[in-house]
Amino acid sequence: MINKRSLKLPYLGGILMLLSLPMLVYSQKDSVKQKNLLLFPVIARSIETGWSFGGLGALTFRPFKTDTISRTSDLDALLLYSTKKQLVAAITGSQYFNKEKYILHEQVSFSSYPDKFWGLGQQTADADEEPYKFKQYYVYLHLMRKVAPHLFAGLLFEKQKVWDIEYQAGGKFDQQQVFGRHGYHVSGLGGSITWDSRNNAFAPDKGFLYQFTFNHFSKLLGSDYVYTNYVFDLRKFIAVRKSVLAFQLYSFNNTGDVPVRSLASFGGANRMRGYYDGRYKDKNQLVFQTEYRFPLLKRISAVVFGGTGNVGRDFTDYTLRDLKYSYGGGLRIAVNKKEKLNIRLDYGIGQGKNNGFYLQLGEAF
Repeated sequence: MINKRSLKLPYLGGILMLLSLPMLVYSQKDSVKQKNLLLFPVIARSIETGWSFGGLGALTFRPFKTDTISRTSDLDALLLYSTKKQLVAAITGSQYFNKEKYILHEQVSFSSYPDKFWGLGQQTADADEEPYKFKQYYVYLHLMRKVAPHLFAGLLFEKQKVWDIEYQAGGKFDQQQVFGRHGYHVSGLGGSITWDSRNNAFAPDKGFLYQFTFNHFSKLLGSDYVYTNYVFDLRKFIAVRKSVLAFQLYSFNNTGDVPVRSLASFGGANRMRGYYDGRYKDKNQLVFQTEYRFPLLKRISAVVFGGTGNVGRDFTDYTLRDLKYSYGGGLRIAVNKKEKLNIRLDYGIGQGKNNGFYLQLGEAF
């Protein structure tokens, strides 16, 4: 439901290796109240990470026994380490309180990550690629209160520290004077308005999600940079017999002096699959994508998807002739069929040399 900053999860080149390893499943049922815990190791290979090793745990639960209205809550933990010395540790989740009067979303993560940078703007070339690396911790909390049926008002807090940034002296970071290239800390407070009529938190087949969030980063909160972030996230889900059509329009916008890890980052596992996350960076991003999800076997389903979009310094940078596209397909393997919680394996294809595998828990949107 929320616009969390993307985690750096590896693309998967060996789903069979993952599924052939032992999986521990714990389930406790008590009338409406139910807990399910999934623990399994991850072995993967990707264009970003090489080989990665780690573990993933997913807890789904209903915290109130007499609550038959609220959607299922979840809490997920991830730990990954790659042969390229990349480390990602993260806890994410969404908790739906009694009758969804309150909803809490959270993300806490630490990254030590060699990455890539092509410069700012929509016209960067593949040959502009530069390596850089950083350490980062990140906290995102979003508390929402129901003010009317399907309508929520929220408060959010975001905190980020980036340090030990290493990059090529005299390269794109220096040439374009990228904010935050020497390390920084930012903290922001903001709010949200959300209309959410989806019938499932993990894989809805009907309903709408319309969400607007803003977050202001101020020196009063200890931020090294002053800027404001605005995000519009519009989603629609339509059931077509046993299949689902899903649509998303996503606009990520900034004003002020925006540091490097808070810029709009084009690509990744959730939007414009096929592009390296951050292949294009700038203050703003606009993306439209659609997905068709259909069943194959009892626990296996498939999807085809496509998207288009771009980044820009401001809205005048968006033109039809410069739009970028991506498309692809994938499989879904149900780890909790009742709650519609799936392992997602996608292969995305973008323009030029942009393509890759993705492994995630849950749908892209």
